[in-house]
Amino acid sequence: MADLTKQFTDTIKAGYTFDGQTIILGAPMYNKHIVQDVFVRLPLKMMNRHGLIAGATGTGKTKSLQLIAENLSANGVPCLLMDIKGDLSGIAAAGSNNPKVIERSNAINLPFIPAANPVEFFTLSGGQGVQLRATVSEFGPILFSKMLDLNDTQSGVMALIFKYCDDNKLPLLDLKDVKKVLNYLSTDGKESIEKEYGKISTSSVGTIIRNIVQLEQQGAEKFFGERSFDVNDLVRKDEKGRGVISVVRLMDIQDKPKLFSSFMLEILAEIYGTFPEAGDVDKPKLCLFIDEAHLMFDEASDVLLDQINTIVKLIRSKGVGIYFITQNPIDVPASVLSQLGLKVQHALRAFTAADRKAIKAAAENYPLTDYYDVDQLITELGIGEAFVTSLNENGVPTPLAHVMMRPPSSRMDVLSPEELNSITGKSELVSHYAEVIDRDSAYEILSGKLNQGQIDPSQDQGEQPSDPHEKSTFEKIMDSSVTKQVGRVVARELTRGLLGVLGVKTTTRRKRTGWF
Repeated sequence: MADLTKQFTDTIKAGYTFDGQTIILGAPMYNKHIVQDVFVRLPLKMMNRHGLIAGATGTGKTKSLQLIAENLSANGVPCLLMDIKGDLSGIAAAGSNNPKVIERSNAINLPFIPAANPVEFFTLSGGQGVQLRATVSEFGPILFSKMLDLNDTQSGVMALIFKYCDDNKLPLLDLKDVKKVLNYLSTDGKESIEKEYGKISTSSVGTIIRNIVQLEQQGAEKFFGERSFDVNDLVRKDEKGRGVISVVRLMDIQDKPKLFSSFMLEILAEIYGTFPEAGDVDKPKLCLFIDEAHLMFDEASDVLLDQINTIVKLIRSKGVGIYFITQNPIDVPASVLSQLGLKVQHALRAFTAADRKAIKAAAENYPLTDYYDVDQLITELGIGEAFVTSLNENGVPTPLAHVMMRPPSSRMDVLSPEELNSITGKSELVSHYAEVIDRDSAYEILSGKLNQGQIDPSQDQGEQPSDPHEKSTFEKIMDSSVTKQVGRVVARELTRGLLGVLGVKTTTRRKRTGWF
């Protein structure tokens, strides 16, 4: 037994020793005993290779997410956290020296040092925090159709609407723009659009409008519009060089998986279209943690799954890592699961035959090991224990380790309303994105022309008036040098070429300065 323990210890030491910066997850265990003076580490260099944190309810998934995110932040890596259950706000406050935390830290032989993290809170629905917005055009016809739960025929009509608005310079910024265009093209503009683009079914138009109304009733009108969120604001650092942790509070959209998944994919596409190529980096530029990840895949069509799979493959080249948090690995499609370099598997519970089958399938996702009976032990893991495997600096999977996870340094509980108010009240981004820009778009242009009896969709509408305080795209381009202008155009067209199959439009936004 002593020889096996030494062999295990040597294997873990060799498998989890790296040259660059690392994150310590905890201490390895063998025969359910902690192996002293050995730690399971993650190399920062490989943290853009994505990951999975899985396990049954109450086994410690959220605390593992919190642990990894706060350590990334301490190493200067900004993070974006999707807080579905509302239990991640405590990452902004220092933890407490309660007896269980001290006992765990002593057992692992790592000192517990309470620490708060730099945090920015965001909202989709007008709650506390920075208001996230995007225009309808930025979503593109495929994502927008998916959000509306349209069939193939109705999605074709929506694609035609986007094409018509592009050709006639009618910006689609919010939901009332889409409804106005649909109403116009089924009445006054019906003849002209049928002549150039083909017939549009009145019943399809009616269905789309009804679905938009339903989306509005779910509060989505607060999300669509301007000022659009600039994804460069996700990669900020504080005055100490720590990465800012952006927490999107999504507790009120648990029953809206289409809105959630479409929002996530739009954010990912925008990040891919905006961030420059990073190549091999010493640490990621940004890490995203998607809690309750099954919401992103529930009822997803084959087309959407292909989009997600493509984005996950491509976005790592931008220095971005994506981490899915869910109860069971089978919640994540196999095509996506195969791309996840880090796997942190907390306990699974076997109550039924289906549970036992799922556990067997989960066990097969991990490297073969001579030290554990994975099928059995995965049901016996204690709270805060997990199976861990990652990638070493050469991209080779590390040995499977049963790990006693270290406790997070931040609070393992939620903030009080007063604490949340204090943080959001000091935010510069909250006031910046609270401003609603209502420039002339499809609704105003069509309404004005119809009132004047001058509408003619076959004519070029020219440049449309905009908010006097908001520069037009043309002005933004002209303000830059010729070299930057050419580079911007080339980058945009290359991105559209790569993402065009996704039906996702990317935008070039003016990067602001002065944030930290």
